[in-house]
Amino acid sequence: MSNSQVTLISPALSPALREARFDDGGGGLDAAGVRAARSAAARLPLADRTAASPSARCRLTAEALGLSAPGAPALASLDVGRWRGLTLAEVTATEPDAVAAWLTDPAAAPHGGETVRELCARAGAWLEETGRTPGRTIAVTEPDVVRALLVSALGLPEPAFWRLDVRPLTAVELSGRAGRWNLRVGTPLAADS
Repeated sequence: MSNSQVTLISPALSPALREARFDDGGGGLDAAGVRAARSAAARLPLADRTAASPSARCRLTAEALGLSAPGAPALASLDVGRWRGLTLAEVTATEPDAVAAWLTDPAAAPHGGETVRELCARAGAWLEETGRTPGRTIAVTEPDVVRALLVSALGLPEPAFWRLDVRPLTAVELSGRAGRWNLRVGTPLAADS
């Protein structure tokens, strides 16, 4: 069986990322984010296939990188239910016990949305399907989805999700095939990353 390469690119900086805001998917990039993505385009590897999270910041990052990337619902950010649009600080101030439960229990969804466990399963299913096709796939996706994909690909315990940091506009590379992946960690795409 031939190997697949999956390059996961996190979106460029956006106001929601700067504010640690649970984005509703509609927020775009700021001017600095667009400039950084455009300057990073030349450093992308060639791809056989592309995909993007359906969020505006991922679609706009893909566009600024020069990618024609169709939306992939499986790469959507974690559904945080009623926390959508709020900052982590706002939610922590009003619901500290709920935030604590969410940050420690992968099966908790105090916001009424999706659990980290469900996100890892959804993202992992996308990766396994993608891994059945040889060649390189470039996917522009949310930092939480990159973390979920790493948990799934490497067979990490779900609480490791919270221990993985994904910087804006970086590439994480997985190679292998469905069921067996190797990791190449965090390649900066922007000159100032």
